[in-house]
Amino acid sequence: MIRILKTITFVALTLSSLSMSAQDLLANRAPSDRKLTDLKTIKINNTPAFIDLHNPAGDIYSTWDHTSALIAPGALPPNFKVDLRGFAMPTPSRKITSKFGPRWGRQHKGLDIKVYIGDTIYAAFDGKVRIVKYNAGGWGYYVVLRHPNGLETLYGHLSKQLVKEDEIVRAGQPIGLGGNSGASTGSHLHFETRLLGTAINPALMFDFEGQDVTGDYYVVNTGTIQNTKKAAVATTLTAKEEVQNPLVHETALTPKAPQVAPIATEAPASSTPKQEEGKAPKKEVVYVVKAKDTPYSIAKNHGISLEQLYKLNGLKKGSQIFVGQVLKCS
Repeated sequence: MIRILKTITFVALTLSSLSMSAQDLLANRAPSDRKLTDLKTIKINNTPAFIDLHNPAGDIYSTWDHTSALIAPGALPPNFKVDLRGFAMPTPSRKITSKFGPRWGRQHKGLDIKVYIGDTIYAAFDGKVRIVKYNAGGWGYYVVLRHPNGLETLYGHLSKQLVKEDEIVRAGQPIGLGGNSGASTGSHLHFETRLLGTAINPALMFDFEGQDVTGDYYVVNTGTIQNTKKAAVATTLTAKEEVQNPLVHETALTPKAPQVAPIATEAPASSTPKQEEGKAPKKEVVYVVKAKDTPYSIAKNHGISLEQLYKLNGLKKGSQIFVGQVLKCS
């Protein structure tokens, strides 16, 4: 009987020792595991690579701060490809209540999606939280995320923010709750997608009705983006098309920074003569609106009438313009 008790005691002590050893191993590995959660594995030219989510798209963004939700729009990289794979829909709601574009005499730079107070709002991609703030006259409680694919996404009119600035987030992670805060007339989500400060119509990338993205990639071909889907100089590609139709591009995932081409090319009226028969068509001239610009001053500086300026850009007479807007001037 005594021998049996000794045997049981020995086995129990052995199991306890093994359990403690396993726990020690897990404890020693814990810091390493936490560090790995801040890295994302991707493939560049079929070669595995790691992206540090502590500095998403750091090769094209020169600053990281918590003071300004919006970066002043600048020149966009030519042939820039935004990877839309690994996405999550910000909300399961399919109803768009207000589209991207002119609205109430000003530019609406996002989509309004119908959600109810308390509905969960999700991160669209892996990334890092740059802004968590409140704006009484605008988005109310809002969150801005920066992603390795180059985009920044903004989520406005929240009732509650569930993340903190500088926090690493994953696609599909809850970041807030739907609400009606700020300048809002009803509960909804204001959702924006921006590249280097330039607002891009989210509908070009996110199909809320179909709860899917429009392609595996979104490509800005010339460094300019218009305000509507019809006029946008961009395409979407599937993974199959990407293999069959490779583009010369630099992405936010490559270690080498992309070359930057200016958006606007200004030329005096004398340099854009009327096209003559048999000659090549003249090059389109565009202009990026700056502070203190007016439709009249832009038209005058480019040698066209105010009516021509409105007509070229599909604007109604008396329409307002905004800083960063790209206007055709020929």
